[in-house]
Amino acid sequence: MTSFLIILALIVCVLLVLVVLVQNPKGGGLASNFASSNQIMGVKKTTDFLEKATWSLAIALLVICLAANMFKSDAVDAPVQESAIQEQIDNAATATPPAAAAPTATPAATPVDTTK
Repeated sequence: MTSFLIILALIVCVLLVLVVLVQNPKGGGLASNFASSNQIMGVKKTTDFLEKATWSLAIALLVICLAANMFKSDAVDAPVQESAIQEQIDNAATATPPAAAAPTATPAATPVDTTK
């Protein structure tokens, strides 16, 4: 589900970029290309459509991101696989130390008679 939402968010982002690039920051944009009076939508309707499309896509992106975050939190609760190095460190820390070798009996030193 998270993958689907991420792909959907990418599609919405691309559409949002295209709609914003079509607009002119000074109010011209796509509407300035439709200067003839026999257009179906007209100049004012085109800018209204682009503005509504921008707001709709921005809100859709916000909702998709929030939904993806909610579904992603379920995956965080799953157990995390540790790396092989971390497992070896954990195993070494919890492993019992090897049994200490029993001390070998050393022969007792014989006293040297120095009185002779």
